Amino acid sequence: MEDRKGEQISGPVSEARASLRFIFLLSLSLFCSSLWLTGCAAPGEPIERKPQVPTAIADLVAQQQGNDVILTFTMPKETVEHRPLKQIPAIEIYRKFEPVRGSAVLATTAVPELIFTIPSAMVDRYSQKNHVRVVSALDAGDLGQHIGWTASYAVRTRASPKKESTDSNHADVRIFPAADPIEDVKAEVTHAGIVLTWTPPQKTPAGVAPPIVAYHIYRAEAAPEVQTQPGQEANASVFVSEAPKLKVPFTRIGETPEPTFQDLQVEFGTTYVYSVRSVLQYPDVALESTDSKLIVVSPRDTFPPAAPQGLVVVLVPAQGDNPGYLDISWAISPETDIAGYNVYRSEQDGVPGARLNSELLLTPAFRDMNAGPGRHYVYTATAVDRAGNESRASEPASGGVPLEGQPTNP
Repeated sequence: MEDRKGEQISGPVSEARASLRFIFLLSLSLFCSSLWLTGCAAPGEPIERKPQVPTAIADLVAQQQGNDVILTFTMPKETVEHRPLKQIPAIEIYRKFEPVRGSAVLATTAVPELIFTIPSAMVDRYSQKNHVRVVSALDAGDLGQHIGWTASYAVRTRASPKKESTDSNHADVRIFPAADPIEDVKAEVTHAGIVLTWTPPQKTPAGVAPPIVAYHIYRAEAAPEVQTQPGQEANASVFVSEAPKLKVPFTRIGETPEPTFQDLQVEFGTTYVYSVRSVLQYPDVALESTDSKLIVVSPRDTFPPAAPQGLVVVLVPAQGDNPGYLDISWAISPETDIAGYNVYRSEQDGVPGARLNSELLLTPAFRDMNAGPGRHYVYTATAVDRAGNESRASEPASGGVPLEGQPTNP
């Protein structure tokens, strides 16, 4: 080893300098390795030393529908440190039951129980219009042991396995058992509308149902491509497990205390979907059941109008060169969907005969210019609606044109 002047240096001094140099290089290597392992080798990047903790949900709402509780809320988008969440957090739903204040049941110190977990990757399945909607079912045990109690719900979200958010606001709902869903709604299409009938439910998940105070009727309009099964008998109905594609969503159209309802506001050729819910009355709560088994009906107008009334036949005698003829007329139909009328002529009582008009008559009158003199004719008229349904024949009326020189009957 040489010094700055080029002189050779040996002995303990040389060995000491070599040792210090080795220690310095080793320390530098360990320091760089430490920087690489801790992710700090890239200057300017933030160090994530704490797990992301989402802000608490503040708009949780709970509502009982049937024997379910529907929870809705908005997912957090920031951490408690006001930084954007890197991904959608998982959801944890907690519930506890508490007796109503002032009841004879002693207050409890129930601990909220985790009843539902939604992984981050599945949250989208529960999202509806920027809100999350979760259905929490109440089983027979929940309802049987806690009738009239308050179910208190809270939600936490978790972006890291290490730490979850704090509780959301607590959403409380007083729970009661709803009647079992109606299973046997039947539909009958009549000229006036659709008549629904069903069997009143007798039970709830907690036992015998209290008296039903009302039924709520819901109707939706199916999309045009939805029809009853091909080849199905006209005006027959069909049950479906879930609502088909809808043109107009479900709307409550009526209420009745009896297990029957007549829907008079229907249009033939439109496909409807019906649901019926029963209503039980509890203290301060009128509780609907869930939807009945859905029934789809495509009403078609297969109902003929009423037969024309007051048919008369009047002879118009010959005048000069104009031969005599018969005027047939009847009362105008009071029905609103009449497209026209037909007139039939026969020479035998009780025989329908042939139709005289080639096209539907728009007015209740017909002039028979082809009545042969000296013959006796029997006339009837029918009404035809816009769906093409023809009524039965009117009561017959008879008449004829006399032979030349034959006296005319008064």
